[in-house]
Amino acid sequence: MAAKKKAAKKVTKKAVKKAAPKKAVKKKAAPKKAAKKGAKKGKITELIISKSRTKNAVAKCNVSGDFYGALDAFVRDAIKAAESRATENGRKTLRPQDL
Repeated sequence: MAAKKKAAKKVTKKAVKKAAPKKAVKKKAAPKKAAKKGAKKGKITELIISKSRTKNAVAKCNVSGDFYGALDAFVRDAIKAAESRATENGRKTLRPQDL
């Protein structure tokens, strides 16, 4: 019995020696990506409206893919008109009456 206990102790000691703590390796920071140069000035790249919220707001109909772009254009035009009305009235703040 004593020989088995010694053999078991030797195995665990070897396992402990092999399982030495590893040194922490520092990860290199990922290189930053440059901004896309393909976007032209005046070209609409992002939607103001949220597609998922728009779809959730519609109760009885389906929403086509073209609807989002048209709605976004409508909202942009409304904002431009409200902005011009506010500046004509000497204000820098858009108010509900500007719509």
